[in-house]
Amino acid sequence: MKNSTVIYILALAVFLIGTIEYIITGVIEMIALDLKVSTSVAGLLVTAFALSAAIGAPILIATTINMDRKKVLMSALSVFILSNWLTFFSSTFEAVLVSRILQGLSGGVATVVAMAVATRLAVKEKRGNAIGIILMGLSSSLVFGVPIGTYFSDWLGWKSLFIWMGFITIFPLLVIYKKVPAIKEKEAVTIGMQLSILKDKRILVALIITLLYICGYSTLFTYITPFLQATSPLSITKISGILFLAGVCSFVGSRVGGLLADSKGPKLTIFLGLTLQVVMFLFLSLVGNNLVLLIGVLMIWMLATWSISPAQQLNLVTLVPHSPDIALSVNTSFIQFGFALGSGLGGLVISHSSILHLNWLGLGVVSIALLLALLLFSKMNSHVGNHANRGCGQTSHK
Repeated sequence: MKNSTVIYILALAVFLIGTIEYIITGVIEMIALDLKVSTSVAGLLVTAFALSAAIGAPILIATTINMDRKKVLMSALSVFILSNWLTFFSSTFEAVLVSRILQGLSGGVATVVAMAVATRLAVKEKRGNAIGIILMGLSSSLVFGVPIGTYFSDWLGWKSLFIWMGFITIFPLLVIYKKVPAIKEKEAVTIGMQLSILKDKRILVALIITLLYICGYSTLFTYITPFLQATSPLSITKISGILFLAGVCSFVGSRVGGLLADSKGPKLTIFLGLTLQVVMFLFLSLVGNNLVLLIGVLMIWMLATWSISPAQQLNLVTLVPHSPDIALSVNTSFIQFGFALGSGLGGLVISHSSILHLNWLGLGVVSIALLLALLLFSKMNSHVGNHANRGCGQTSHK
């Protein structure tokens, strides 16, 4: 694939951002103990990142849409580096919360722009694969970043990860400076043009599907460490191993989802992923304390969830071909809203019920997403069929 090396460097940058976003799930108990807050309050660090990425990042992207994408990407990564160092030097929960907001803003912008740049660098037939590679970087943060970060946090302290991730991010920043060409819109894009995509019901329903399936995922995954500890007495080392296996499946899911979206189409990929998500949530209630079966179900669940994202991104880029930044930005916003909503709802379940009930909430939310997908795709097929019939009628009339 053309510019593959540059696309993989972009994926590396997204990997580092993903590690910082998701690491809270592995060290949430450490943070709660160190900052003297409850586990549910510590979960707000996930919510803060997600909300700032969901609300702030799209606003920043909208206001910079006519700027050079390379400059925007480099600026976002620079702020991301500084925000990680701020976390290291923060001594209170409030200070860490501020640094998470900055990480969400800068990381959200950088992730969206990285995906948009990747679609511009790849040939049209390989755009799904390019998005899959970027998302593979995100999912590989679960493969390597979260479990390894969790392990070293247990050894060196959870704050140590942030300062090292700041230093490591300097590498892709320098490579992007040297290798990524200047990328600007050929025609100016107005705020009205950006907001107009929400008038398309197909896009709006697709965004709601994104919100719901990510919400269902975040409901459980934000609290995966205490959830696993509630099922079996596991050490942090064993949990790191389980997170590593889960990350491998998310990594594979992103890759398979991108390839399947290119070969079989995004609709089939989305439908299969949502169906597997629903089934695995249901199975979580049936495996009980059987750790082997529990791990197996979690692995399939991760694979299914992460296979959806590249297909969903490609579907939206196809619907808004003139400016993929806009579609990707809005979808990423809904992804982050999903993370925020899921972690918030999960915290309420933990506060008022049992952590072992999280899968039922996830099951209900993702089931709604599956039903909406069935309705959306059936209407899209009907629309295409009617359009084709009208074309045939006009041809026969001639």
